Amino acid sequence: MKENLNLIKRGIDELIGEDELLAKLKSKKQLIVKAGFDPTAPDLHLGHTVLINKLRHFQQLGHKIIFLIGDFTGMIGDPSGKNKTRPALDEAEIKENAKSYKKQVFKILDPKLTDVRFNSEWSKKLGAEGIIKLASQYNLARMLERDDFNKRYKSNQSIALHEFLYPLIQANDSIALEADIELGGTDQKFNLLVGRDLQRAFGQEPQVVLTVPILEGLDGKNKMSKSLDNYVGIDETPNEMFGKIMSISDELMWRWFDLLSFKSTDEINNLKTEQNDGRNPRDIKIELAKELISRFHDLKSADIAETNFVNQFQKKNMPDDIEEMTFSFSGDSIPLSNLLKECGFTKSTSEAIRMIKQGAVRIDEKKVTDLKLLIHSGTSAVFQVGKRKFKKIIL
Repeated sequence: MKENLNLIKRGIDELIGEDELLAKLKSKKQLIVKAGFDPTAPDLHLGHTVLINKLRHFQQLGHKIIFLIGDFTGMIGDPSGKNKTRPALDEAEIKENAKSYKKQVFKILDPKLTDVRFNSEWSKKLGAEGIIKLASQYNLARMLERDDFNKRYKSNQSIALHEFLYPLIQANDSIALEADIELGGTDQKFNLLVGRDLQRAFGQEPQVVLTVPILEGLDGKNKMSKSLDNYVGIDETPNEMFGKIMSISDELMWRWFDLLSFKSTDEINNLKTEQNDGRNPRDIKIELAKELISRFHDLKSADIAETNFVNQFQKKNMPDDIEEMTFSFSGDSIPLSNLLKECGFTKSTSEAIRMIKQGAVRIDEKKVTDLKLLIHSGTSAVFQVGKRKFKKIIL
């Protein structure tokens, strides 16, 4: 029992209802463990997997995992941590993203032991009467205790009425599924507690709430997010994943080991001892990169990615699998900054100019310093921006 509890508590932020959890575990019944994901983007990244890894822990202990896709709540837009109303997704976009989620999540969870559900199954049946019944169980004062709502209210920022429905609809998911445990990020704590309250109100045993930390992205400061471009997508190529993971700081590496690795606590502590005894942290980081790439691709891909990384960055060789593209334009020449933007190296010409100023742009391995450099029609060369972006461009 103690060993099981230690596995459940590994890497978590908070456990609300620990005595209740112990009682549930002692009952020997198969628990219903739920976590919801709104399909707001087509791809999952390592930040999402912190929570999915914890679901896997419960799965290893024999409990029923419900991977809940919030196709209904996604149309409301989760206000958690937001200082303005979040735009709702349309139904077609949600369906497409949900397909991608189902495919990617089984890189971690056992599909035979995972029940994938959509909360539209019961939420669409609520109707006006059901919504009113839910809303009658909670009050505005409690809603405004929520940090993000409170800040917006005090600063006279708009709060749309439908945003108050989000935690109620999420709580109703727990009622519909009769969840024993719900998992979420630390930013979801309020919503998860509403679930406990409403389960009580509807005569159910309240769910145990378990929150997991928010994973810092590549910058080591902000939450991993696609919008901040500090993420590692689990569907990215092995080479891209390897390069990104090797770019993180040594300090962040240990945070990622704790939250992402399947190594035991003793194994991670042994690695820390090895570093203290003089082992190069780069070599330990390679272990992390290979573990994660093996999980989302395979060991052979991880080995090849390591070889490519060593050749590219330690031996200063170019990668073998450089993308080749033909680019057409009107006229005899095009400014380099425009070319970099049009070929997808940068999001804007101003970013391209900034990269040139920083010495991060090379053509056929030669550093470019001329901000006004023109690239002429007929050119065929390998362009490089930063450490990981290479393309052979034919003009």
